[in-house]
Amino acid sequence: MEFFLCVIGMVMIVEGLPYFAFPRKMKTWLLMVLEAPEAQLRGLGLFLMLLGLAVIWIGRR
Repeated sequence: MEFFLCVIGMVMIVEGLPYFAFPRKMKTWLLMVLEAPEAQLRGLGLFLMLLGLAVIWIGRR
């Protein structure tokens, strides 16, 4: 459980960093995301999940 909480904390840090460092650019990017078709967002989400799985697999080897 301790490892899981550390991972969640790291994810929150990585997710929050762009909003802290580039708030104006993030607003523009979020508007672009709102206009993107759902299929494109699903494809991006799938790609990122598979990439994350690959990174975990490589890191655990």
